[in-house]
Amino acid sequence: MQLNDDERIDYVIQDELQIIQSPTVFSFSLDALLLASFAWVPIKRGKIIDLCTGNGIIPLLLSRQSEISIEGVEIQERLYDMGTRSVVLNQLENQITLHRADLRDLPIELKRESYDAVTCNPPYFKSKRNEQRNLNEHLTIARHEVMCTLEDVIQSCSSLAKQGGKVSLVHRPERLLDIMTLMRKYRIEPKRMQLVYPKAGKEANTLLIEGIKDGKPDLKVLPPFTVYNGDNTYTDEMRAVYEEL
Repeated sequence: MQLNDDERIDYVIQDELQIIQSPTVFSFSLDALLLASFAWVPIKRGKIIDLCTGNGIIPLLLSRQSEISIEGVEIQERLYDMGTRSVVLNQLENQITLHRADLRDLPIELKRESYDAVTCNPPYFKSKRNEQRNLNEHLTIARHEVMCTLEDVIQSCSSLAKQGGKVSLVHRPERLLDIMTLMRKYRIEPKRMQLVYPKAGKEANTLLIEGIKDGKPDLKVLPPFTVYNGDNTYTDEMRAVYEEL
């Protein structure tokens, strides 16, 4: 597998899954692991799509739990290329297909209302004029709403999910009301949510939320999830995420 000068191959889970990463472009975070664990359902038929897929980490993780078709959409050419090579590296070309595309203008081959599950780890931060952002263009696009807004994301998720299909997002708690408002605007009924805490006694810094296309109102708030113990080791529940993935 040919790598660019600043790239490396990392093991993700139990020394089995490999992924191409670059510290100057993109490396996945715990958010991806949390979303893949939260979103997973034992789908035996149908298909899944992941928006803002980056270097393809979510499709790669989900491929370990299901043999159905998984697709990913990424607008940045460099990240799309890294993800495509990671798919080949893991010999998953028959299961995973990545598309270089703008989620605001999805290609025709991504048929509307045809996906059983849609996942997305979108940019978290609103983009403001004259705001100091990361000078790295790749990281700026991944973290800030430069190429798409939260509304663009949720509208695209809704357009791809079939009736009764699930839409799962990882985001920041401060955007919860925006997310729920936009979900309902685009026919996604919030059904499950969970707040993630870095340590006991700290404020939540991550939100996991799932909705169902044209679902009935019935929101369940799951128990809080804590990532680290006081000594900076993983909690039992965080270790369980690694084990189940």
